[in-house]
Amino acid sequence: MTTHTASDTRLRGPALWTLVITATAGFMAALDNLVVTTALPAIRQDLGGKLEDLEWTVNAYTLTFAVLLMLGAALGDRFGRRRLFIGGLALFTAASAAAALSPGIDELIAARAVQGVGAAVMMPLTLTLLTAAVPAARRGMALGIYGAVSGLAVASGPLIGGSLTEYISWQWIFWLNVPVGLALIPLSRLRLTESTAPNARLDIPGTVLISGGLFGIVYALVNANAHGWTSAPVLTGLIAGSALVGGFIHHGFTSANPMLPMRLFRNRGFLGINFAGLLMFLGMFGSIFLLSQFLQGVAGYSPTEAGLRLLPWTGMPMIISPLAGILADRIGSRPVIAAGLAYQAAGLVWYAMTLEADLSYTHQLPALILSGIGMGLYFAPASHALMSTVAPADQGKASGTNSALREVGGALGIAILASVFSTQGGYESPQAFVDGTVPAVWIGAGAVAVAAGLALLLPRKAKSAPVVAAERAPRVGETTAKVPAN
Repeated sequence: MTTHTASDTRLRGPALWTLVITATAGFMAALDNLVVTTALPAIRQDLGGKLEDLEWTVNAYTLTFAVLLMLGAALGDRFGRRRLFIGGLALFTAASAAAALSPGIDELIAARAVQGVGAAVMMPLTLTLLTAAVPAARRGMALGIYGAVSGLAVASGPLIGGSLTEYISWQWIFWLNVPVGLALIPLSRLRLTESTAPNARLDIPGTVLISGGLFGIVYALVNANAHGWTSAPVLTGLIAGSALVGGFIHHGFTSANPMLPMRLFRNRGFLGINFAGLLMFLGMFGSIFLLSQFLQGVAGYSPTEAGLRLLPWTGMPMIISPLAGILADRIGSRPVIAAGLAYQAAGLVWYAMTLEADLSYTHQLPALILSGIGMGLYFAPASHALMSTVAPADQGKASGTNSALREVGGALGIAILASVFSTQGGYESPQAFVDGTVPAVWIGAGAVAVAAGLALLLPRKAKSAPVVAAERAPRVGETTAKVPAN
C-alpha cells in the first residue's frame, strides 16, 4: 500500500477528477464573460443595435448570473450540489446553442440571459465541490490551478472570440460550449461526490428582493443616456432598485435563515475580499469592454489581432495565478491581493494618461502587462482568502456571495463606464471614441485603487475555519460528505 506524507502535494483520485471537472466548467462560465467583447463589432454589423444593445449582450449574461448565484448555491446546498451542478451545466449548454441560432439582437440577449441562469446554478458549486474534495493541506495549490484556469478563460476569451468571429462566424463563440458541456454532464455524474449542507433552506423573499433590486439599478444605468437621467424609467429603476436592495440587506439581518446572512460581513476579511472583488471587476470589465473595441474601431486591428494584443493583460494570470496561490500559502493572502489590485489600478492609470487615437501598441504594452500581473496576483489568493473567513457550513453561501458580487461589479462596470463613454464621446470618429474612453477608464482605475485599500482589511494570515466540536448522526436525506476545515 502506498502512503503519502503530509508534505505530498499531489492530487489523486476524486480530488483530481473534481478539479478537472470544476475547472473546466468554471472555464466555460468565465469564458462567456469576455468572449463576446471582440465579437461586438461583428454582432453589431450582423444583427444591428445601439450601444445599449451591445451592453445587454454582455450584461444579460452577467446580470442573471449575478442575481441568481446565491440562489444557485442555496439550491445546491438543499437538493444536492452535484445534482444542481449537472442541471446548471445542461441549461448553460442548451442556452449556448440557442444563442448561436439567434436570428436577431433581441433573441441573442434573451439566450444570453438564460445562459446566465445556467451559469448561476453551476458556477458557485464549482468552488464548493472543489473545496470539499481537496484536503486542506493541498487546497492552496488546487485553488491556484483553478485560478489559473479561470485566468486562461479570461486570457482566451477575447482571442477565441476574435478568431472565431474573423475566420468562421461570431455564432461559433457559443457553439464552442456545446460539445464541452455534453462531455462534462456524464463525467460529472460518474466522478463527482454528492453532498448537501445541514438544514439548508431556500430564501425566496431574499431572492426576489436582490434580483429585482439589481435588475432595476443596472437597467437604469444602461438606459440613462438613451432616456435621460431624469426620465421616469431611469428614476424608477434607480429608486425602486435601491429600495429593494435595502430591503434585502434588512432581510439579511432579521430573517432566521437568509440566503446571505449579514452577520458574515462582521468579519472584516469577508467584508474586504467581497467588496474588493466587486470593485476590481467593475474597473476591469468596464475597461475591457471599451478597450477591446478601441483596438478594432480606432487602432484598426482585426478581431483576431485585437484578441492577441490583449493577451499581455488577459493572459498573464495563466503564469501568475499558480505562483500567487503558493505565495499566499507562505506569506498570507493580504499582501498578494493588495499588490495585485495596485498593479491592476496602475495599468488602468497608464492607459488613461496615454490613450490617444494614434497610440501605438508598443506604448500600450506597459499598461497591459501591469494589468495582467495584477489580475494574476488577485485570482487564486482571493478564492483562498474567501474560504478561510467562514465556517464550513457557510462556505456555499460565501462562494455564491463572492461570485455574485464580482458579477454585479462586472455588470455595473460595463453600465457605468459605457454611460460615461456615451456622455463624453461616441462612435462617430476615432477621436470621439477616445474622448469617451479616457474618463471612463479613469473611473475604472479609481474603483480598482479603492479595492486595493479594501484588501488591507484582510487579516495578515488566514485563520482556519471553525470546526464543529462534536460529530452527530446525519439527518434523513443528508449525506455524510463534509467540507474540510481550512
